[in-house]
Amino acid sequence: MTLPTSPAKPSTWPIAIGAESIAAAQFARCGFDVMMQVGRDKPWYDFAVGRAGNMLKVSVKASDDGRWNLVQGFTRRVSEPGTRALDCRTAIDFWADSQGSKTICCLVQFEDVAITQMPRIYLAYPAEIAAEMRLASERAACCGLLERYEYTSTEGKHEFASLPTNWRFSPERIQDLIDRQSASVISGSFPKPSVAVVAAAVQARPVALTA
Repeated sequence: MTLPTSPAKPSTWPIAIGAESIAAAQFARCGFDVMMQVGRDKPWYDFAVGRAGNMLKVSVKASDDGRWNLVQGFTRRVSEPGTRALDCRTAIDFWADSQGSKTICCLVQFEDVAITQMPRIYLAYPAEIAAEMRLASERAACCGLLERYEYTSTEGKHEFASLPTNWRFSPERIQDLIDRQSASVISGSFPKPSVAVVAAAVQARPVALTA
């Protein structure tokens, strides 16, 4: 029996379990001790990783269609009765505020990934993700996090954008997140970046990705 190159699309739960295991394995390959949680009833993170006295709590978000519907559970709070209009910005704020200040998100993307390949993995703080979602909601009227998308600029040109390349999983990205968390601990606060500052720094990015 020959396995297909692209297996039949599984349900959400197996994808989430697979993404969590893959993410944990990647952290272990980078020399981290991985402390997994058991069962479905977990707090706001899936597992913790530690090395040399540093620890990160990791919340894994899986997707197989190029987007992460992170605010899906929050849109009902801000929709007006009798309408389909959703206040994406408020929903995004609800989502960001619900995340632990010391937690990072591990975004695992299976779209167009063959069974013999690794999924694309990104690491970011919730505040960074919220800034990207706000920008996408303004550009593409999307209430979610998009890996890549097309939009029309204010000059009327068709542009493309994708997640920041420095979010890609790597030892350097992990160290950057650890350093920023350590700096926040020393200062005694975990400040959220200004949306205006983050949005101004985000430019249209090429969509070419390698699996």
